[in-house]
Amino acid sequence: MQISNKHLLTSAALTLLLSGCSQTSPRPVNTDISDYTGTASITQGRATTVIDNLFQCNNGRSRIAGIGKITDNKGKVWTVPAENHYTSAMKAYDLYEECANITPKDIASVDEDSIPIVVVDADGEEITGYIFADNYFELYINGKLIAVDTVPFTPFNSSVVKFKVNKPYTIAVKVIDWEENLGLGTEDNRGKAYHPGDGGFIASFSDGTVTNADWQAQTYYTAPIYALSCLTELGNKRLSESCTVEGIDDGENAYAAHWATPNGWMKQDFDSNDWPQATLYSDDEIGVNNKKAYMNFIDKFSGAGASFIWSTNVVLDNEVLLRYQVN
Repeated sequence: MQISNKHLLTSAALTLLLSGCSQTSPRPVNTDISDYTGTASITQGRATTVIDNLFQCNNGRSRIAGIGKITDNKGKVWTVPAENHYTSAMKAYDLYEECANITPKDIASVDEDSIPIVVVDADGEEITGYIFADNYFELYINGKLIAVDTVPFTPFNSSVVKFKVNKPYTIAVKVIDWEENLGLGTEDNRGKAYHPGDGGFIASFSDGTVTNADWQAQTYYTAPIYALSCLTELGNKRLSESCTVEGIDDGENAYAAHWATPNGWMKQDFDSNDWPQATLYSDDEIGVNNKKAYMNFIDKFSGAGASFIWSTNVVLDNEVLLRYQVN
């Protein structure tokens, strides 16, 4: 998503400004990868495109949603922006999707009886979930893939799902902030050819579950990085708050940090006790006040008590895994 002026600074960056310091401006990369001592795998430069575009917009325009491969300094190959099931999984039911000419003005205009029900437990409670993701989500319940987003990049859309499950159950979500410059974490935006976008995920469910600070959020892909020294780790937190979020004209040499997703991360019995808690973001920070896919159904999102969540850096962290147990 194009980042709003209000959201160019994270809370950490604002703290730096108030103390008389400012974020480092982009500069030519001059760090040696061998100097990096964190837990991430580091890549540098643009990925090789392996899929030109996952999505064609039939009614309007969309950003190209490609898939790339890039090799890190130790020979491991990474998929960017992330491994996903877009081409193989069931798509979520559209609340609002311009490319499909689905543009209801409110929830009363949506035929919710037509939403397919995915059965996790045959004797379970039927639950409806309302989802807005910037840009893309994959929703799991107790490890079962329920649905994926219908639009990987833009235009912005919103979704609704139904599933049957017994409590307690675990919600797990992969969210991806897509990128135009594969492997570089950037897009052509705001007058810059290499500008980082921002993410955001919000959801509410008919059993009263909402996205909030009780959810967990772990980072698995961070880019662009122009100085590896700005990456830090505190316990299991993967932090990039001192890294610049400014767009530049030449970002081809940018670094990216990657972490392997753990096996079974979406399953109910996966141990995520050491994952960080999610960070909350306001509607204004995410910049949805002019997005009909959100505003037409705001009573199902922030109006229902849900908050936008992400990792600690909604701009640079491009692949984030979310988990929450419903009791």
